Amino acid sequence: MTKRPRQKPASRMAEVARRAGVSLSTVSRALSGSPLVSDKTREQIRRTAGKLGYHVDAVGSSLRTGLTRTIAVVIPLKHAADQGFSDPFFLEILGALAEELAERGYSMLLHKVAEDPSEWVRSIARGRRADGVIIIGQSLHHESLNELADAGYPVVVWGARLPGQRYVTIGSDNETGGHDATAHLLEQGCRRIVFLGDSAAPEVGVRREGYLRALREAGIAPEAGLEVPVRFGSDTACQAVAALLDAGADFDGIFACSDVFAINAMRALAERGRKVPADVAIVGFDDIPFAALTTPPLTTIRQNYRTGARLLVDSLLQKLRGEAPAAVVIPAALVVRASSLRREYRALPSIPGASASSRASERTRKLPASRP
Repeated sequence: MTKRPRQKPASRMAEVARRAGVSLSTVSRALSGSPLVSDKTREQIRRTAGKLGYHVDAVGSSLRTGLTRTIAVVIPLKHAADQGFSDPFFLEILGALAEELAERGYSMLLHKVAEDPSEWVRSIARGRRADGVIIIGQSLHHESLNELADAGYPVVVWGARLPGQRYVTIGSDNETGGHDATAHLLEQGCRRIVFLGDSAAPEVGVRREGYLRALREAGIAPEAGLEVPVRFGSDTACQAVAALLDAGADFDGIFACSDVFAINAMRALAERGRKVPADVAIVGFDDIPFAALTTPPLTTIRQNYRTGARLLVDSLLQKLRGEAPAAVVIPAALVVRASSLRREYRALPSIPGASASSRASERTRKLPASRP
């Protein structure tokens, strides 16, 4: 029996180009991860190459092109040094990023820095260890990120859109999320609502602006004693709520700037015999998977991690192609569950500024209790 001669790699690449209707150089760029090829064309070429069983030599390609096909993902935590990768928020967004990058043929280099991330980004660029950088959260480094943008580093940031911003951000509508969370508590009859979170962190600060706007619309003056700074990565949320209760503070609602804080607040309330939501209604932020499994299930503001990850990768690849992507604010949705529903207040008249949030709540109640 005569063996059929194996087709040479060059011939197989030519066949991929012929079937995909593109040039040989486009096939080479697409399969080596070059940002010069559009996502649509790259996906078409990959499907064609897969059917033919053709795969590019990753190591050889990197040596020829100078591209690493690696994206660095850095988490700056100067505002919360104790927060780790095991935080549910990070697990969600990092998982979504890893999947998006893998689908585009990129690897992910993950790092956490407790100080200014700008020098780390520069070292990555000097060592050619990655083609670009995604930064999760601005922390306290707004100006340093502006300097990186001015210097032309390929960087995209997950975070809040801030005044004077020159770098590209992708992030949730934190202000509207904070407003809708607070307005929902007001609709449930709450009048003394605790804000739980450290507003020094940009995203949390914008959520606080929404909280204050909802109070103003309801004609309620904010109280400094009900704004409780809580840092990420610690058990201070439970301790802070316990301290409020021990001090005899009068409050009937809590807007926690993260689901982890909200869950810890529920623990503090339970330990002191307070019922949720009958005594204190609670709304969190993030919609981590565990939020639907608490007792009672947690009302929260849902961040769309998958859309965020896709837009972060899209924007960074645009920058690598020499384009100028725009900042994007992703809508956040109020997901109503039992932790905020104070049914004994259903007969109360509506309050000013709450009608829009009420309509939003009715829409989001149709969503499944857990994330899709």
